[in-house]
Amino acid sequence: MKIIDLDPSDSRLTEDLLPVLTELRPHLTEELFLSILAEGQSQGLRFTAAYDADGACVGAAGWRIVANTYLVRKLYVDDLVTSAAARSGGVGHALLAHLEEHARAAGCTALTLDSGTQRTDAHRFYFRERLAVTAFSFEKPLT
Repeated sequence: MKIIDLDPSDSRLTEDLLPVLTELRPHLTEELFLSILAEGQSQGLRFTAAYDADGACVGAAGWRIVANTYLVRKLYVDDLVTSAAARSGGVGHALLAHLEEHARAAGCTALTLDSGTQRTDAHRFYFRERLAVTAFSFEKPLT
C-alpha cells in the first residue's frame, strides 16, 4: 500500500480520491468538492490517498491542523473512508498511522475526529485503533 499526501492542484484529487470520498459523502459533486477544497485550503484542509498494489485508490482522508484552547494543537480528521471493496484490509489503519505521524511531527497533542452515531462499524474500528470517545458533538442545522 502506498499513502500519498496530495497537493491541492493534483488531478488525482478528483480522478482517484473523490470517487472513494463519495462513498462516505455521497452529496459531493466534483464542482462542490473543488469549491470546498478552494475555501478549505486557507483553513488548512489537506487530503491524503491510499493506493493498493495495483495503483487503485482505496482510501481517502481529509484533515487539518487546528489550534484551539482545549487541546492547544490537534490534527482533526474531517473524512476517513476506505472503499467498500477494500475494507478490513488495513487501509484505514495505514491512513490513521500516516496522519498520526503528521500530528506528531507538527507538535499536536491529539488526533481527533467526529463520527456519526449511526456508523457503528466505524466506531468498532476506531476503538480497535485506540481512539476514545471524549466528548459529544452537537449540531444545529441552519436553514
